[in-house]
Amino acid sequence: MAKTYLNTTKYLVKITFEVQGVVDKQDIIGAVFGQSEGLLGEEMDLKELQKNGKIGRIEVFPTTDKGVTAGELHLPSSLDAAQTALLAAAVESVDKVGPCEAKFVINSMEDTRSKKREEVKDRAKSLLSKFLTNTGSTATQLSEELRENARTLSIKTYGKEKLPAGPEIDSSDEIIVVEGRADVINLIKNSYGNVIAMNGSQIPQTIIDLSKAKTITLFIDGDRGGELNARKAISLGKFDFVAKAPDGKEVEELVRKEINQALAKKITVKEFMEEKRTPRTITTTRTPRTTSTLTRTPRTGFSSRTPRTGFEPRNSMRRPPIRGLRIPREPIERASPEEVLKFKPVLESLQGTLKAKIFNKEMKEIKEIQVRDLVNSLPEIKEADSIVFDGIITKRLAEQAETQNISYLIGVKKGSIKKGKTKTLTM
Repeated sequence: MAKTYLNTTKYLVKITFEVQGVVDKQDIIGAVFGQSEGLLGEEMDLKELQKNGKIGRIEVFPTTDKGVTAGELHLPSSLDAAQTALLAAAVESVDKVGPCEAKFVINSMEDTRSKKREEVKDRAKSLLSKFLTNTGSTATQLSEELRENARTLSIKTYGKEKLPAGPEIDSSDEIIVVEGRADVINLIKNSYGNVIAMNGSQIPQTIIDLSKAKTITLFIDGDRGGELNARKAISLGKFDFVAKAPDGKEVEELVRKEINQALAKKITVKEFMEEKRTPRTITTTRTPRTTSTLTRTPRTGFSSRTPRTGFEPRNSMRRPPIRGLRIPREPIERASPEEVLKFKPVLESLQGTLKAKIFNKEMKEIKEIQVRDLVNSLPEIKEADSIVFDGIITKRLAEQAETQNISYLIGVKKGSIKKGKTKTLTM
C-alpha cells in the first residue's frame, strides 16, 4: 500500500484470498465491488465510500501458481472501527471471481494511527537528542529552568518597602516571615505562598502592620546568626511563633520534609526567649570542704591546712575549681577598606538578582551565572580568582572555592564556615 494511505486513514484491513483459476488484479477488485454492492445498503456501498473519501484505494497483491491465484488484499478505511469491521466482513463474503471459486479470509485489522504515533515519537526523540547535543543542556536542567521561572513569576513585591513575598500574603491569616528573597523562593517552591521577607535585620513597617491583623511565624536559619537575628527582630516587632531550620542549615536550602518538620516544631516567642536566657550548666563533682584549722609548726609558725577525708582523691586539692568551659571562637574575617572599595559596588549591583559574577586575578569579569548553578559550574571555570554573588556563603561553596584556590568569596551573608585560604566576606 502506498504511504499516502497510511498517513490519511485510520484502519488497514488485510484480507488473504485464494481463487481456483488464473485471474488478474482488476478481476479480483471487480468481484469485491460487484458482490458487495447493495449488501449493506447505500450508505455502506464501496463505490460511494470511495467517492466520498471514506475508504482509500484497494490494493491487491496476487501470485499465480499451478492454476491457482492467491495473495493479499489491502483495504484502507477512515470509518470508525465498527463500520470498518462490517465492511471487512462484507468483502470476506465474496465467493467467486469471474467463473472461478474464491475464498476470502480476514487476516488482520490494524490501527494505522499507532504506526503514525511511533513515527512521531521517533522523530521527537531525534529532534530532542539533536537539540540537547547542540545546546549542551539536559532535560533535567531545562525542566528546572522552567520551574525556576514559574517560581520567580509567583514572587511579588509587597508594601511600600517592596518586600519579596508569596502570592497568598493577603488571603492567608497566618504569615511566615523569613530573612531574604532566596528563602521566599524556596518556600514558594515547596507550596508555601504565605511568606514574606524582611530584607534586612530591621523590621519593615509593612510587617509591623501585618502583625496587627495576622498570626506571624518567624522562620530563622539553624545557626548562631539566625538566633541573633530572631532576638533582634523580636525586640523590634510583634511575632507570635519562632520556627528554626535544622542545625547548620539555612532556610533557602531546606527540602519540603525539613520545612514541614521545622514549622511543625515552632514554639511561642516567650518560649524561645526563655530558652535563650537559660544558661547551659556543666555538672561537676565537687569534693566537700572541711573547716581549716591553724596548726603550729616548729619551723614556719602558723599554717592553714585542710585535712584530707577518706573519700577524697589524693591530688584533688591541688586542682583549681572548674568555673566553666570556654569555647574558642573562630576569628571574624573583616574586609579592609581596599577590599570594600573593590567589591562592594559589584555586590550592590547584584542585589535582588540572585546572580554571581566571577573575576580573574586582574579583576576582569569572566562569567555571570545564576547563584543556584554556582557550585556545579565552578569547576569548569579555570581562571576564577574572585566571586561576588547575591546569596549566602555556604560551607559547600566555601569548600569548592578552597579546592580551586580562589582568593575571595563575597556574599550578602555567611553561614558557619571555618577560616581557610579563601577569604569569605560579607558587606
